[in-house]
Amino acid sequence: MADRQTSGDSRNDCKVYTTNESSEEDPEDPNLWPRHLAQKWIPMLFMGTCLLYCARMAMPICAVPMAASFHWSKIDSGLVLGGFFWGYCFTQILGGHASDKVGGERVLFISAASWSLTTAATPLLAKLGSHSLALMTMARFLMGLLQGVFFPSLASLCSQRVVEGERGILMSIMNSGSFLGTLLAGGMGSLMLDHYGWESIFYAVGLLSGLWALMVWQCFLRGDVALKQMEVSTESQWSLSRARWLSLIKEPSVWAMVFAHMCMCSSSYTLLSWLPTYFKESFPHAKGWVYNVIPWLVAIPSALCGGYVSDFLINEGYSVAAVRKIMQFFAMGVSSMLLMPLCGDVSFSSAVIFISAAVGLTTFTSGGVSVNVQDLTPSCAGALFGFMNMLGAFGGLLMVSLSGYLIEVTQSWAWVFSLITLMNTSGLGIFLIFGNARRVDMEGYSQVLVI
Repeated sequence: MADRQTSGDSRNDCKVYTTNESSEEDPEDPNLWPRHLAQKWIPMLFMGTCLLYCARMAMPICAVPMAASFHWSKIDSGLVLGGFFWGYCFTQILGGHASDKVGGERVLFISAASWSLTTAATPLLAKLGSHSLALMTMARFLMGLLQGVFFPSLASLCSQRVVEGERGILMSIMNSGSFLGTLLAGGMGSLMLDHYGWESIFYAVGLLSGLWALMVWQCFLRGDVALKQMEVSTESQWSLSRARWLSLIKEPSVWAMVFAHMCMCSSSYTLLSWLPTYFKESFPHAKGWVYNVIPWLVAIPSALCGGYVSDFLINEGYSVAAVRKIMQFFAMGVSSMLLMPLCGDVSFSSAVIFISAAVGLTTFTSGGVSVNVQDLTPSCAGALFGFMNMLGAFGGLLMVSLSGYLIEVTQSWAWVFSLITLMNTSGLGIFLIFGNARRVDMEGYSQVLVI
């Protein structure tokens, strides 16, 4: 959408080219996947995203039985769960840069092969000695480091290998894979947890992730099948991003977007990490597959619905800035309202309904803050998005750890849901006041030709 507008209140269908760009797309671009290769890569990347979230969710699902086995307190569990975000926030920008240099396919393969081994080895590390807490925290830190490069690499692949008109479809498919992975981890993980013990989840996910990495190597990378990235494009984009960075950080709309994204990620990571424990302790006789499946089952159609609604409103003539704020109001404002009843006593069915509705509405951020970076800074959206994700991961680390402390000290989940609501309303308020969709990276930019 960013290349269809120059402001948040007006849109046009003109195509914009820089003076050193060709007005005609080279049909023989060696960077692009041929059609037959793209049709093979897209389902493979969908499977990879699904397995990524299965591996990420393994520890939150197993947190309660592992805490019982190793005598962890809530503070200890919070340290283990938060360890993932320590690692995750360090490799966002690095993953995108490495993908630009050596190819996103190779980075994804190395990452998946590594996290599959780490996942499969987790039960062995946990029982290696008397320092299970330190070992599990380090294992989660390593998992965060390895998985932190995945989405920047995916974004690099999307820009390098896929034609512009098909990038939105690819990213929507990948996002669906993340929800499906969370859904499968919750459903199958709960069944395996009841019948085979918590170790089986790590072994199964590690094995499947390893098989995926092996398939990528055998079918796509062996024999140097992957295409090479054109260095001139990467160098041009990097120099432009570096030159504009100092001026961008002075824009209120940029920092409003970054702050709202950080708050959104922090709240989402906290829910993702602590919801299994909340239901297990608040409703000990409830079926695990119910609360580990239904919220993420709702999220899949909700995400598609949110994307359709945002595009529909823009096509109907609403300003892009207004649509971004409307979608973010539902993602952060209305979802927080649905979480507040959980601060009191509710039945299991009511808790599942409120949580499912809240999680479903948080996906509306895909039509709000998550794509606002394309509106504001399309010339350096990748670097800025990596910076946003890094801050979001760091905020998630603090929120997950702080939540564990609050639960341990107060013996109440009300503080956790109140903290999530406070974060959401703070980010939403800043975004509603200072957020915009007017492009801010044009001043001082190279001369453009409008055709």
